[in-house]
Parts: sequence; C-alpha cells; structure tokens
Amino acid sequence: MESSVKRSFLLLLVIWSLLATPAVNTAVNTAAFAGERRIVQQPRTRGAKQGAATAPARLPQAQLANRILANGLEIIVLEDHSIPLVTIEMAAKNGSYTEPPELNGLSHLYEHMFFKTNRAIANQEDYVRTIGQLGIAYNASTREEVVNYFFTTTSQNLNTAMKFMRDSIRYPLFDEREFEREREVVIGEIDRNESNPFYYLNKEMNDRLFYKYPSRKEPLGNRQTVSTATPAMMRLIQSRYYVPNNSALVVTGDVNAEDIFKMAQEFYGDWPRREKDPFVEFPLVEHPPLPKSEGVVITQPVQNVIINIGWHGPSIGKDDASTYAADVFSFILSQPNSRFQRALVDSGLTTGVGIGYYTQRNVGPISIIAQTTPDKAHAAIKAIYNEVAHFNDKDYFTDEQLESAKALLEADDLYSREKLSEYAHTLSFWWASTGLEYFRGYLGRLRATSRQDISRYVTTYIQGKPHVALALLSAEAQEKVKLQAEELTGK
Repeated sequence: MESSVKRSFLLLLVIWSLLATPAVNTAVNTAAFAGERRIVQQPRTRGAKQGAATAPARLPQAQLANRILANGLEIIVLEDHSIPLVTIEMAAKNGSYTEPPELNGLSHLYEHMFFKTNRAIANQEDYVRTIGQLGIAYNASTREEVVNYFFTTTSQNLNTAMKFMRDSIRYPLFDEREFEREREVVIGEIDRNESNPFYYLNKEMNDRLFYKYPSRKEPLGNRQTVSTATPAMMRLIQSRYYVPNNSALVVTGDVNAEDIFKMAQEFYGDWPRREKDPFVEFPLVEHPPLPKSEGVVITQPVQNVIINIGWHGPSIGKDDASTYAADVFSFILSQPNSRFQRALVDSGLTTGVGIGYYTQRNVGPISIIAQTTPDKAHAAIKAIYNEVAHFNDKDYFTDEQLESAKALLEADDLYSREKLSEYAHTLSFWWASTGLEYFRGYLGRLRATSRQDISRYVTTYIQGKPHVALALLSAEAQEKVKLQAEELTGK
C-alpha cells in the first residue's frame, strides 16, 4: 500500500530529494496534474532562456468522458489505445479530513483491508492466486481528501477486473484474523515513520499549522486509534463514505467509454445510494487561521539543517483563482535561473530550496523548505525572509519566466499522461478535492494567470501573514549555532 510513502504534505518528499541529490538543484513541481505536489529534477533549464518555452496555441486538455449513474456513482473514462492496458480505479471522498482523533487512521486501515476476502472470494490465498494468474497489479493510497484503490491489467481482463472491483468495494467481509494482521501492519508503518528524524519535522508542522484539528491532516493515523480499531469500525466508515454517491469509478487505457458506461451500470447500477450526504451529516471542520507566527527548533540525529516555513494557503471553492497563481509562482521560483534559486542556492547559502502549494478543498498549505549547513543556518534564514519580502517586486520575475512556467506546467501534464495507470490516480485526486470542472478548466485558467493574480496570492497568503517556522538539526549543532524561535519567524 502507498499511504506510508505518499505523505500528506510535500515536506518529506522535498527533504528526500534534497538529501538524495545534494549536487543537483531540486525544484518543487507544483503541476496540478501530479495529484500531489511532486519533487522533480530540472537541470535541463539551467542556463537556458526562460522565454525559449512558449505555450502552444491549442490547449492539450485530457479528453475525458464522464457519466453519473442514478445512484450517484460518477464514471470517468480516459481512452488511450496505444497499448492494450487498462486501469480500473475506485475513488471515494474520504481520508484524514473526515477523521477526528477517535477515527484517525481508520481510512488508512480500511485501505489495507480493501484487497482482502469478500463475498465472491472468501479465502485470501485464492484471491491472491487468482489475481496473480491473470497478471493483475493492484494497489491503493490514502490521503487527506481522497482514498483510491486500483487494478491494472491487460485489456482482455477488463471484465474480470471490473468484477474484482465490484466485489471489493461492495462486499468486503472484514475477516477478524485478517483484520488483526493488517492492524499490526499499519502499526508497523507508524513505527517506521516514527524512527525517521524527518517525521518529527512533518508532525510538528502539521500540529502547529492545523493546531485545532491536526488529525484531519494526518492520513497515517494515530497509534491509539489504530491499535484499538475493530471490524465494526470498518463497517461504520464503509456505511458513511464507501457509497456510490460519494465515489467515482475511473477507467483509463485501452477501453471504449460507452462500453465502460454499460459495464458500470451492470456492476454498480444496483449499488444502493446513501440517503444522506455524509458531508451534510458529518460536516468537515473549519481550520482556524493562525493567530500568530511561531518558531520551533527540533533536535534529531541529522547531519545538516532543514528549515521549513509553512502558511495557510487557498482552499478550493473559496479562492480558486489563487490556486492557479500559486502553481505558476511556485514553478517560476523553482527554476534554477530564478532570483529565488540564485539568491539561496547559487550563493552557497543552501544546498537546495523549494517552494510549493498543495491543493486542497480544506485549506491547502504553502511551504518553503531548504537544506543548509550549521555554519550557514543564520544567514540562510535571513536570506529566505529577504526573498519573501521581495516576492511582490515588479522585477522579481520576468514576463518570459511567467510564460515559460505556464508552458512547462502544460508540458508536465502531457508527460504525465504517458502512463495512464498513474494518471488515473491524478484524476481521482482532482475529482475528490476540486471536481472535474476545475480539472477540465485548469490549463485554460493557468494560461490566463497574470502578474496581478500572483501579486494578490502573495499578499493574501504569504507576505506579512502568520506562519510556522521550523528548524531541524542535531543537538550538537544546536549547541553551537543556538538558533532562536524569534529568528526562525523572521523577526
């Protein structure tokens, strides 16, 4: 399962990239089509003119077909007949954003139970053997605002895979012995995360940035809830969120959309809808704004110094315009010849720096994260805040850099479509957090993003706004450099 590596924040991905490739300038790719804000290497643009990339005249939109069944299940199809492969994915609007502390980790645990015995296959060994004989790959992930489960196989096994998905989503058994085993597996994931020094950076940021409801941003789950979970609790969340009018069936690859719509009606048309919208019956919390800026020094056995600054960013449905501006601005600053990178990386103050925004309906975080050495930590912090102070300067980026960022973001989407088995996850992510109309209009609105849009985003969410600033370093390094909380907040 993927939930242990696909963290709720981009922080651990950034850290991993910074540590794994210190000699390469690392960028936070904020392309919306990633399904998350990814880390990518972009040495190809070093020394190149940003104006060299120009947006194509025709928008390369993904040609999606969709239909909603009478029970509310949305069917989303993206055809590609280049190779005889198909991916069948079931997504539900569930994840940590539905979880108070007493439920935190149940969606993650449900993920582990999804590919277990069900009404059609009552023996786990038979289940695994049957899937293996057909060459069907399967996996799942749990995030803040979406859970998704998928099978990838050859076109000739489409009907079989659709049956597997139906039986898994509609008729799970939650066998007691299987449940006990998987509960221990999830606790093991929590153990492994807690053994990683960077877990504490991520947790501290999460707990302070979303201080009133931190469990709503923690897909991994908490140990107490997971260790005391029962099959009855699985059935509880199944009855709330794993229902047709809170789910989408995403099918990509060598398929015909009309055929998929017919199959969906056959396999899922009689799936009873939930009478009441779960988000009406169990409303989401409102994360309150940060009352003030906070700085925290975290000591763990690490070699370098990681500086992380986080803000509350825009929420889908409340300020969509700023989400496009956030993506473009982050991409501009991630390019090696941007002022941001020149001031912080080329200067030698940091060995890598990234900025990103993570699109969410329920408050998306903005994050700057940098790696430096203990002897340069004070200067690096000061330089980062100096750059933030200049974000709104008219000459902070050029028109060429603005247009290049838009073109590169479009190219990133086209590139990501090369592997539709992964692009299915992208579609699930956007269906759950933003809706298909946001996704369909993304490239056009991205292309329309102006300097004024970016300026409004910066002044609304970053400059002069309360934030959380963290430094992760060893106790020995802290004893020498003596970083202070106020210094971390830019005071």
